[in-house]
Amino acid sequence: MDNKVILDERTMMRTLARLSHEIIEHHPDESTLCLVGIKRRGVPLAGILKENIEKYSDIEVLTGELDITLYRDDLTEKADMPLVSGSVIPFDIRGKNIVLVDDVIYTGRTVRAAMEALIGLGRPARIELLVMVDRGHRELPIAANYVGKNIPTSKSEFISVRVKEIDGVNEVVISRRDQ
Repeated sequence: MDNKVILDERTMMRTLARLSHEIIEHHPDESTLCLVGIKRRGVPLAGILKENIEKYSDIEVLTGELDITLYRDDLTEKADMPLVSGSVIPFDIRGKNIVLVDDVIYTGRTVRAAMEALIGLGRPARIELLVMVDRGHRELPIAANYVGKNIPTSKSEFISVRVKEIDGVNEVVISRRDQ
């Protein structure tokens, strides 16, 4: 596979800063704003956004981690025994404005599963979606409220959002699957 860096660390951090400002603009003085990262890479992205929002505004942001493993519609295709790491949402989501954070939106199925998992915990006032990359090819009618970068892809291409906490580097890479 050939890898091509689409966003280097500097550009990725600048993009996350812009997204933080967009959230602030849409949630001024918001006491019910919460960021919930979809495990795995959505969690560190939500952490960066939290730091930025608190640095750029007077808003304090609650954060949580959402494990959607048991809500996936392709669960039986993934593994016989799925690895469930558990959600960590240390606050009541009822009445909160939740911004779900994920790395890439592709078919929309991950987001559907995340919304199901969230609603299983309570009824938020609103759910919004922030993604680092929108690569197209939706199978469900789901759109992100906040998008870092639109990268139209073919189905033979793959987008990787890499984060320091997991991958040792912050960057977005596109690669082509071997045919």
